Amino acid sequence: MGKYILRRFLFSFFTLIGATAIVFGLSRAVGDPRDLFAQEGGYGVTEETYEHLTKMLNLDKPLYMQYFIWLGKTVRGDLGRSLLGQKDVADLIGEKVLNTLELTIFSWILSTLIGIPLGVISAIKRGSIWDWAGRFLALIGQAAPPFVIAIIGILIFAVKLGWLPAGSGESYLLKGVFRGISSGDFSLIPDFFTGGWKHYVLPVGTLGLAASASYLRLTRSSMLEILDSEYIKLARAKGVPERVVIWKHALKNALIPPLTLAALIFVGFLTGTIIVETVFVWPGLGLLATTAVSENDFPVMTGSVLLFAVFYAIVIFISDLTYGLVDPRIRYS
Repeated sequence: MGKYILRRFLFSFFTLIGATAIVFGLSRAVGDPRDLFAQEGGYGVTEETYEHLTKMLNLDKPLYMQYFIWLGKTVRGDLGRSLLGQKDVADLIGEKVLNTLELTIFSWILSTLIGIPLGVISAIKRGSIWDWAGRFLALIGQAAPPFVIAIIGILIFAVKLGWLPAGSGESYLLKGVFRGISSGDFSLIPDFFTGGWKHYVLPVGTLGLAASASYLRLTRSSMLEILDSEYIKLARAKGVPERVVIWKHALKNALIPPLTLAALIFVGFLTGTIIVETVFVWPGLGLLATTAVSENDFPVMTGSVLLFAVFYAIVIFISDLTYGLVDPRIRYS
């Protein structure tokens, strides 16, 4: 197991190094950063200011040296300053990451708790009304674009019925927990239970619907394959209770594909909530990245993309370790 963990860790490490090289290259490919700084002010720059920007951005050094200097600062948490407002990029990202993380966790839990059990039931009840209903739900969830679901949800539940807010959510739970741990002030946590949870219903439901549909289809196909295997037939012939056959023997061996999907869904929620955060004006990393792109604020863009890459590498690494625990054959192959 130790060699397996080390091998997966090295793969993740080199993936991160490659991601930093790509992010740095893209930050230089958009044009001369000095011109971008000059455009932000709108009045041009003097020769002295131009030289100052050259030294500040290390553009007087070879490209590989620029990369290593940038990488060293990034490892220390120095992501530079934004062009708009000259704010620290790490602070900007730190203000938004809890909002995106909270939305991601709730959406991932909801989709997992709905999709996998429905996939199992659909496989067990193959050909029944339950199977057809599950497949229909999966079709709707995967066919409808998230922004369409979001707009329809706002129109029905926020505009017509007035049951839920249309957006502008805020992190109540995680932020309250972290604030309580650091300062002893847990005042934000009660806000979540007294009405703050309403801000989560529409965005979480929008993200969770498509993901639960993917879970359902993959779990169903995986379970059908396992249920037709010889050892399941043998277990039933030996008189093993059907509940044990389904939930212990069949589901455990059918979990590898859903585990892969679970990791990809979680990373997809972290890195792909841009549309949902924009529609619901959710103050997370997606909305921050969208604003940075529209304003050509490349320090914020590179910082956001780099954080997304780190999230991806960490989640995939954890997913690889989970494979080895669920199926020991994987770590020895």
